[in-house]
Amino acid sequence: MDCIDLTGIRCYGYTGYLPEEQVLGQWFEVDVKLWLDISTAGKTDAIEDTLDYRIVISLVQHLVKTSKFALVEKLITVIADSILSKCDRVSQVQVTLSKPAAPIPDFGGKISICITRTKSNI
Repeated sequence: MDCIDLTGIRCYGYTGYLPEEQVLGQWFEVDVKLWLDISTAGKTDAIEDTLDYRIVISLVQHLVKTSKFALVEKLITVIADSILSKCDRVSQVQVTLSKPAAPIPDFGGKISICITRTKSNI
């Protein structure tokens, strides 16, 4: 199976456990790996024979910007399930969601969660 990787989708959103995260918001970064067959597109050079990844980028941006969940685990699950349900050609998706500036005292790193889902999981 072939893969398309979309990395560094940065969005400002309002998901977080702390009340201020849902009011003030914060930056998120999302990476998406999509498994699908791109062999026909490799022969035809036609976008109709592959996945227009602009659709996935827009979907991820919309979900991050408009969702207000307490947990990033919920947000990442909604992103993965939405991609699988809206993109017929995609058989499996891996989503990594990062909070580059987690509101944790004396912690300068980032927190990332990664999930992999297949069509049979939704």
